[in-house]
Amino acid sequence: MADLTQKTQENVEYMIEAIKAKLRMATGAAMSASAFHVDRYDDILEVYEIVMSKERLSISEVEALAKELGQLRSN
Repeated sequence: MADLTQKTQENVEYMIEAIKAKLRMATGAAMSASAFHVDRYDDILEVYEIVMSKERLSISEVEALAKELGQLRSN
């Protein structure tokens, strides 16, 4: 497990990959972990903690989280 107390690009990528795996995102290929910047670390960590705390996610939760991730991506 990564030390998520460290705000590094590697941890950002770790969290994004874990979120994609948990959500089983069909658009996972389009959601490249490298498209997320460490400047948004705290927001990404918050999404990560929500996703990892739930055993199951509803379709509406997955859609909302996917939308949130889209907004956190670097342009």
